[in-house]
Amino acid sequence: MNSQNTKVIILGGGTAGWITANLMATHWRDKGFEITLVESPDIGIIGVGEGSTPSLKGFMETIGVSEAEWMPHCNATYKVGITFKDWSIKPGFSEYVHPFVGQPDQFNIPAFFHNSFLRRKGIDLEGHPDHFFLATEMIRQKLSPVAPENFPFDIAYGYHFDSGLLGQFLRRVAEGKGVNYKAATVAGAMLDTQGNIDHLKTTDGEVLKADLYVDSSGFRGSLIQQSLNVPFISSAESLFNDSAVVFATDQEKDYAAHTISAAMKYGWVWKIPLTHRNGNGYVYSSNFIDDDKAETEFRAYLGLLDSDVEARRLKFKVGRVAQHWVKNCLAVGLSQGFIEPLEATALDMVQETVVRFIEAYNNGHYTDQFRDDFNHRISARFDAVRDYIVGHYRISSRTDTDYWIANTTNEKISPSLRSILMSWMAGKNITDELLEQKLDTYFPDTSWNCLLAGKGLYPNREQLRPGSDLAHKYKIEDIREFNRRCALNFKLHRDQLLTLQQS
Repeated sequence: MNSQNTKVIILGGGTAGWITANLMATHWRDKGFEITLVESPDIGIIGVGEGSTPSLKGFMETIGVSEAEWMPHCNATYKVGITFKDWSIKPGFSEYVHPFVGQPDQFNIPAFFHNSFLRRKGIDLEGHPDHFFLATEMIRQKLSPVAPENFPFDIAYGYHFDSGLLGQFLRRVAEGKGVNYKAATVAGAMLDTQGNIDHLKTTDGEVLKADLYVDSSGFRGSLIQQSLNVPFISSAESLFNDSAVVFATDQEKDYAAHTISAAMKYGWVWKIPLTHRNGNGYVYSSNFIDDDKAETEFRAYLGLLDSDVEARRLKFKVGRVAQHWVKNCLAVGLSQGFIEPLEATALDMVQETVVRFIEAYNNGHYTDQFRDDFNHRISARFDAVRDYIVGHYRISSRTDTDYWIANTTNEKISPSLRSILMSWMAGKNITDELLEQKLDTYFPDTSWNCLLAGKGLYPNREQLRPGSDLAHKYKIEDIREFNRRCALNFKLHRDQLLTLQQS
């Protein structure tokens, strides 16, 4: 395929579509690509999640957008981690922070691994992750993660944002990079004799023709699933949740830089702080509770039983397509798959898909030479994310409802996850297991250790015994003081956001 006349049509907008448009426009700016995003004015944006991993920071830097440019426009706040509440009933482990790990944490990770490893061996050491990571201290003090010039360490952080506003903002950036926008409703795709997409046809009878098509049409999968008949591989047997109810509530003005994920009777709720409101959602399984009861439970949790605030109800399917790049079509976002937003990985998956596709397409001289390698890589990433999310449920100690009993006794988990859990329970170094499975590039060993330790997957207190001086070589007081002094370098979250608005 000649790169000098390659036409690309992206079907569907939203955050996924506009991330794709910006990345393609940025990487192919000087290669003669003509990129058009086609979006139906009749189809709304789902926008389930409003949080990110640190990869969104890298994306903004890649497309040349500063925080001062985009964050105030999208009511965005900073995020240094996720606080999990009530996923475990084990004493001392009802709450923990899953941190984004930055350079200062490298000083204390050896202490965390040491204590955690020996506690699994039955030594009475502090193994809760909250004692070891700077993010926990920053959350406690409601600090921003933006480091001053004189603090010579990188801090990893993500964002919370209004997904609708972010999509609008990214559209303006993409159009500034030469991306064309067309408002139209696509009725279907016509295939050629080789099974490639020949053209799209709108409801007005217009023909839209390109060399490469990107399916960002959401759960419909209009191109990848409906037109090209790529099978969808469900993960419903290991991830039970298929529904959500969403509310917006008033911002409490504390601007703590973390997402809260609290376990409920039949799922979990998120709380995401934006500058103008809090986003709240209850993700649950309709096989264990009906929609009305779920909404009532959620309203009671939020103190909204007597409120007329409107709720949005969402349905979703969990899993992925068998191939993400088929013929001349690439699927991104919800059209390629969905893993519930427990770890805010959705946008990370979009970015990874598009960047790796551009890499494979370039290396193959704009052919499908590396398509199989690409599909294997992206599917492996989806499966790794799925297993990490399943792990949250499988190791929970809750047994208060049939939902939690089904999750904690579910044997339909992958061999990969089973090996990781068995290694942990056997007192082995799970870093070796992750390296052997080549999983460390998806969720690194620190993340897995935080998950398993944070939910209290240790011997019971009465089973612990005192250790030697060598076992106690790391002092929690020293670690706490290190993090306290690091935190002195950072502004209050509220003050940093005000600085952005004024710049």
